[in-house]
Amino acid sequence: MSPTEGLDSGSAERRDPGLQPERTRLAWRRTTLSGSVVAVLAVKTALHGGASAPGVVACAVCCALWLGFLLVAHRRIRVLAAGDVPALLVPPQATIAVLCTVAMAACGAVLVF
Repeated sequence: MSPTEGLDSGSAERRDPGLQPERTRLAWRRTTLSGSVVAVLAVKTALHGGASAPGVVACAVCCALWLGFLLVAHRRIRVLAAGDVPALLVPPQATIAVLCTVAMAACGAVLVF
């Protein structure tokens, strides 16, 4: 069954194709914002009570992961904001985005607990 089966021609014409790219762009923005918060918390935690070598290393790793994700995300945000149809993420970009997101979540969990 196709997605347009059962719809009359009038409802298919009223569909706004700009809504889904806007939601996707906003989701990328929210994710970069949460990554920024984790990076700031990592710096705060690393410097709280004096800088220690493990704290500085953890902070550097967290910030590097944040930067990697930020580069991929902002490329996607720019394409979506321009109104262009974004190309599919190539496997290396998708892998970087997923690994950075998971690692940032782990950094955030470590900082909270």
